[in-house]
Amino acid sequence: MNHSSQTRIVVLISGSGTNLQAIIDAADAKQFNGEVVGVISNKTDAYGLTRAEQSKIPSQVVDHTAFNTRDDYEQALAKAIDSYQPDLVILAGFMRILGSGFVQLYKGRMLNIHPSLLPKYQGLHTHRRALEAGDTQHGISIHFVTEELDGGPLAAQEKIDILASDDEKSLAKRVQQLEYQLYPEVIDWFCEKRLKLTNKGAELDGNLIKLN
Repeated sequence: MNHSSQTRIVVLISGSGTNLQAIIDAADAKQFNGEVVGVISNKTDAYGLTRAEQSKIPSQVVDHTAFNTRDDYEQALAKAIDSYQPDLVILAGFMRILGSGFVQLYKGRMLNIHPSLLPKYQGLHTHRRALEAGDTQHGISIHFVTEELDGGPLAAQEKIDILASDDEKSLAKRVQQLEYQLYPEVIDWFCEKRLKLTNKGAELDGNLIKLN
Protein backbone atom coordinates (compact mmCIF):
# COMPACT_ATOMS: atom_id res chain seq x y z
CA MET A 1 0.00 0.00 0.00
CA ASN A 2 1.27 3.45 -0.69
CA HIS A 3 2.05 5.80 2.12
CA SER A 4 -0.79 8.19 1.31
CA SER A 5 -3.44 5.55 1.97
CA GLN A 6 -2.40 5.34 5.60
CA THR A 7 -5.03 6.28 8.13
CA ARG A 8 -4.15 9.61 9.75
CA ILE A 9 -4.59 9.35 13.52
CA VAL A 10 -4.72 12.11 16.12
CA VAL A 11 -4.46 11.09 19.77
CA LEU A 12 -5.93 13.17 22.61
CA ILE A 13 -4.30 12.79 26.01
CA SER A 14 -4.27 14.34 29.47
CA GLY A 15 -1.50 12.45 31.23
CA SER A 16 1.36 10.00 31.01
CA GLY A 17 0.37 8.66 27.61
CA THR A 18 0.99 4.95 28.12
CA ASN A 19 -1.78 4.06 25.67
CA LEU A 20 -0.36 6.63 23.28
CA GLN A 21 3.00 4.86 23.51
CA ALA A 22 1.39 1.49 22.80
CA ILE A 23 -0.31 2.98 19.73
CA ILE A 24 2.91 4.63 18.49
CA ASP A 25 4.79 1.34 18.96
CA ALA A 26 2.06 -0.57 17.12
CA ALA A 27 2.18 1.93 14.24
CA ASP A 28 5.97 1.60 14.05
CA ALA A 29 5.62 -2.19 14.04
CA LYS A 30 3.08 -1.91 11.19
CA GLN A 31 0.38 -3.58 13.27
CA PHE A 32 -2.07 -1.33 11.46
CA ASN A 33 -1.91 0.75 8.32
CA GLY A 34 -1.98 4.07 10.07
CA GLU A 35 0.21 6.81 11.39
CA VAL A 36 -0.06 9.04 14.44
CA VAL A 37 0.14 12.49 12.83
CA GLY A 38 -0.60 14.57 15.90
CA VAL A 39 -0.94 14.49 19.68
CA ILE A 40 -3.05 17.01 21.58
CA SER A 41 -3.11 17.44 25.35
CA ASN A 42 -5.31 19.62 27.52
CA LYS A 43 -2.49 19.76 30.08
CA THR A 44 0.89 21.38 29.51
CA ASP A 45 2.72 18.95 31.83
CA ALA A 46 1.36 15.73 30.32
CA TYR A 47 4.23 13.26 29.90
CA GLY A 48 2.56 12.04 26.72
CA LEU A 49 3.81 15.24 25.06
CA THR A 50 7.37 14.10 25.74
CA ARG A 51 6.56 10.72 24.20
CA ALA A 52 5.28 12.48 21.08
CA GLU A 53 8.44 14.58 20.89
CA GLN A 54 10.66 11.50 21.28
CA SER A 55 8.83 9.91 18.35
CA LYS A 56 9.02 13.14 16.33
CA ILE A 57 5.24 13.47 16.24
CA PRO A 58 3.85 17.02 16.14
CA SER A 59 1.97 17.92 19.30
CA GLN A 60 0.17 20.84 20.84
CA VAL A 61 -1.56 21.84 24.04
CA VAL A 62 -5.08 23.21 24.10
CA ASP A 63 -5.37 24.10 27.77
CA HIS A 64 -9.01 24.04 28.85
CA THR A 65 -8.28 26.45 31.71
CA ALA A 66 -7.33 29.15 29.20
CA PHE A 67 -10.89 29.44 27.89
CA ASN A 68 -13.94 31.10 29.43
CA THR A 69 -16.48 28.60 28.19
CA ARG A 70 -16.52 24.96 27.21
CA ASP A 71 -17.76 26.02 23.80
CA ASP A 72 -14.72 28.26 23.23
CA TYR A 73 -12.43 25.48 24.38
CA GLU A 74 -14.03 22.90 22.12
CA GLN A 75 -13.86 25.21 19.11
CA ALA A 76 -10.12 25.63 19.71
CA LEU A 77 -9.73 21.88 20.24
CA ALA A 78 -11.57 21.11 16.99
CA LYS A 79 -9.37 23.59 15.15
CA ALA A 80 -6.26 21.91 16.56
CA ILE A 81 -7.52 18.43 15.60
CA ASP A 82 -8.52 19.54 12.09
CA SER A 83 -5.09 21.05 11.47
CA TYR A 84 -3.81 17.46 11.21
CA GLN A 85 -6.63 16.36 8.86
CA PRO A 86 -7.18 13.08 10.72
CA ASP A 87 -9.24 10.11 9.59
CA LEU A 88 -9.47 8.87 13.16
CA VAL A 89 -9.41 10.61 16.55
CA ILE A 90 -8.34 8.46 19.50
CA LEU A 91 -9.03 9.39 23.11
CA ALA A 92 -6.31 7.85 25.26
CA GLY A 93 -6.70 8.94 28.86
CA PHE A 94 -8.25 12.23 27.78
CA MET A 95 -9.97 13.51 30.89
CA ARG A 96 -12.38 16.08 29.49
CA ILE A 97 -16.07 15.47 28.92
CA LEU A 98 -16.90 16.58 25.39
CA GLY A 99 -20.07 18.42 24.39
CA SER A 100 -22.54 17.06 21.86
CA GLY A 101 -21.74 19.65 19.21
CA PHE A 102 -18.07 18.71 19.34
CA VAL A 103 -18.79 14.99 19.32
CA GLN A 104 -20.99 15.38 16.23
CA LEU A 105 -18.02 16.77 14.28
CA TYR A 106 -16.17 13.46 14.61
CA LYS A 107 -19.07 11.03 14.62
CA GLY A 108 -17.99 7.59 13.47
CA ARG A 109 -14.30 8.46 13.60
CA MET A 110 -13.65 9.06 17.29
CA LEU A 111 -12.90 6.16 19.65
CA ASN A 112 -12.43 6.06 23.40
CA ILE A 113 -11.10 3.38 25.73
CA HIS A 114 -12.67 2.91 29.14
CA PRO A 115 -11.36 0.69 31.96
CA SER A 116 -14.52 -1.26 32.69
CA LEU A 117 -16.93 -3.64 31.01
CA LEU A 118 -19.41 -1.02 29.89
CA PRO A 119 -22.21 -0.27 30.57
CA LYS A 120 -20.88 -1.04 34.05
CA TYR A 121 -18.90 1.68 35.84
CA GLN A 122 -19.07 4.69 33.60
CA GLY A 123 -16.91 7.55 34.85
CA LEU A 124 -14.03 7.26 37.31
CA HIS A 125 -12.54 4.79 39.83
CA THR A 126 -13.69 1.76 37.86
CA HIS A 127 -11.26 -0.71 39.43
CA ARG A 128 -12.20 0.24 42.98
CA ARG A 129 -15.90 0.04 42.11
CA ALA A 130 -15.52 -3.42 40.55
CA LEU A 131 -13.67 -4.67 43.64
CA GLU A 132 -16.18 -3.12 46.06
CA ALA A 133 -19.05 -4.72 44.14
CA GLY A 134 -17.39 -8.13 44.49
CA ASP A 135 -17.28 -8.63 40.71
CA THR A 136 -15.54 -11.76 39.44
CA GLN A 137 -14.62 -10.17 36.12
CA HIS A 138 -13.42 -6.78 35.02
CA GLY A 139 -11.91 -5.42 31.85
CA ILE A 140 -11.91 -2.76 29.18
CA SER A 141 -14.23 -1.40 26.55
CA ILE A 142 -13.48 0.50 23.36
CA HIS A 143 -16.39 2.45 21.98
CA PHE A 144 -17.33 5.08 19.46
CA VAL A 145 -17.74 8.45 21.15
CA THR A 146 -21.27 9.83 21.24
CA GLU A 147 -22.96 12.46 23.39
CA GLU A 148 -23.46 9.95 26.19
CA LEU A 149 -20.47 9.77 28.56
CA ASP A 150 -18.77 6.38 28.18
CA GLY A 151 -21.95 5.31 26.42
CA GLY A 152 -21.34 5.13 22.68
CA PRO A 153 -21.71 1.92 20.66
CA LEU A 154 -19.14 -0.67 21.76
CA ALA A 155 -16.49 -1.78 19.30
CA ALA A 156 -14.65 -4.28 21.51
CA GLN A 157 -14.28 -5.58 25.04
CA GLU A 158 -11.67 -7.70 26.76
CA LYS A 159 -12.20 -9.43 30.11
CA ILE A 160 -9.98 -10.65 32.89
CA ASP A 161 -10.84 -12.55 36.05
CA ILE A 162 -10.51 -10.61 39.27
CA LEU A 163 -8.14 -12.49 41.57
CA ALA A 164 -8.70 -12.89 45.29
CA SER A 165 -5.35 -11.16 45.80
CA ASP A 166 -6.21 -8.16 43.61
CA ASP A 167 -6.24 -4.67 45.00
CA GLU A 168 -7.00 -1.50 43.07
CA LYS A 169 -3.40 -1.10 41.93
CA SER A 170 -2.78 -4.66 40.76
CA LEU A 171 -6.11 -4.79 38.96
CA ALA A 172 -5.44 -1.46 37.24
CA LYS A 173 -2.07 -2.73 36.09
CA ARG A 174 -3.48 -5.89 34.55
CA VAL A 175 -6.30 -3.97 32.90
CA GLN A 176 -3.77 -1.57 31.37
CA GLN A 177 -1.93 -4.46 29.74
CA LEU A 178 -5.19 -5.37 28.02
CA GLU A 179 -5.58 -1.80 26.81
CA TYR A 180 -2.16 -1.79 25.13
CA GLN A 181 -3.11 -4.89 23.14
CA LEU A 182 -6.72 -4.18 22.28
CA TYR A 183 -6.52 -0.53 21.21
CA PRO A 184 -4.07 -1.19 18.33
CA GLU A 185 -6.21 -4.14 17.25
CA VAL A 186 -9.37 -2.02 17.05
CA ILE A 187 -7.43 0.73 15.26
CA ASP A 188 -6.40 -1.90 12.72
CA TRP A 189 -10.06 -2.79 12.12
CA PHE A 190 -10.80 0.87 11.52
CA CYS A 191 -7.82 1.34 9.19
CA GLU A 192 -8.93 -1.68 7.15
CA LYS A 193 -12.47 -0.22 7.00
CA ARG A 194 -13.79 -3.30 8.78
CA LEU A 195 -15.09 -1.28 11.73
CA LYS A 196 -17.82 1.26 11.06
CA LEU A 197 -20.44 3.20 12.93
CA THR A 198 -23.82 2.93 11.20
CA ASN A 199 -27.35 3.97 12.18
CA LYS A 200 -27.76 0.54 13.75
CA GLY A 201 -24.60 0.76 15.85
CA ALA A 202 -20.99 -0.39 15.60
CA GLU A 203 -20.41 -2.96 12.86
CA LEU A 204 -17.44 -5.21 12.19
CA ASP A 205 -17.25 -6.75 8.71
CA GLY A 206 -20.87 -5.68 8.16
CA ASN A 207 -22.16 -7.43 11.28
CA LEU A 208 -23.56 -5.59 14.25
CA ILE A 209 -21.20 -5.92 17.23
CA LYS A 210 -22.98 -7.52 20.17
CA LEU A 211 -21.14 -7.63 23.49
CA ASN A 212 -22.05 -8.52 27.09
